[in-house]
Amino acid sequence: MIYSLIIIYGIILGSFFNVVGLRVPLKQSIVTPRSACPNCGHQLKPYELIPVISYLFQKGKCRGCQSRISPIYPFFELLTGILLATAPLVIGWSGELLVALTLISMFIIIIVSDIHYMIIPDKILIWFAGIFLLERIFLPLSPWWDSLLGAITGFTLLLVVALVSKGGMGFGDVKLYALLGFVLGLKLVLLSFFFSTLFGAVIGGLGLLFRIVKRRQPIPFGPFIAAGTLTAYYWGSELIDLYLNFLYNGF
Repeated sequence: MIYSLIIIYGIILGSFFNVVGLRVPLKQSIVTPRSACPNCGHQLKPYELIPVISYLFQKGKCRGCQSRISPIYPFFELLTGILLATAPLVIGWSGELLVALTLISMFIIIIVSDIHYMIIPDKILIWFAGIFLLERIFLPLSPWWDSLLGAITGFTLLLVVALVSKGGMGFGDVKLYALLGFVLGLKLVLLSFFFSTLFGAVIGGLGLLFRIVKRRQPIPFGPFIAAGTLTAYYWGSELIDLYLNFLYNGF
């Protein structure tokens, strides 16, 4: 029952995160004006704003002009609910769960923004940096300075990649990894970067293979950072131990 409630609340939060991710990069208020169809300007009624359900009942079309509504909106609403509900299954009902839920919330907003505008807004990073700072004060890593070392490493690593790639990596990603390093610590932020690049290379390669993307076409890296970071955050310690055991047994 409690997981069902988390999914419902998560879907509602996902609708809000969609708004934040779409409006903050444009420096628009997240409160006003009311949501409207981008094609005809039809202001959405309350019954048209029910997350996921309204999209299904309207068959993915605007009630005003019948233009197609992007499936991205209900997808991220549902994804938010699923991710928030599965977090306690992996993390457990501990204080660290609060960090996991905050991390998921930030990633949903960043992915929406990055997909639409290829931007990771500084305002979002600053806002969540304050939240993570408070969380790590009361829920510190062990040792506590691992957060500082992780932040320095995450920033430096991505800065080098951004400079070497000459624009292939955005500076929004650099600042994001400094924040992730603070949250995860040294080992997990390095593992996060490994998984992010791995997922990006595999998905990007498949996109080229099936001609979904073109060569040298910019691809938002935010979704891969989110997937790689959550993989490292959830199972990183176990994967590191498994790898070390493999090396030890191999010798």
